[in-house]
Amino acid sequence: MDRSEILALMNTVMVKRGRAEITDETVTTRVANFRSLDFSEVALRIETKVGEELAFDAASMRQIETVKDVLDFFAEITRKAA
Repeated sequence: MDRSEILALMNTVMVKRGRAEITDETVTTRVANFRSLDFSEVALRIETKVGEELAFDAASMRQIETVKDVLDFFAEITRKAA
């Protein structure tokens, strides 16, 4: 999946939870109000879209601080899954 598709899924989750859409990749996930539960829901939506389970470890997730990091993370693991 490309970054724009991933951001669209993130924004779907944000709107579903009554939060503002993310427009700036440079903000921290905290400032964007993007929480761990949101991350999990996006991961599940990506798995459904690509048709397979994503493999990632907690250590790599701990390095995520910005929206850009989230997009990079999902773009990389979906590339590996392809």
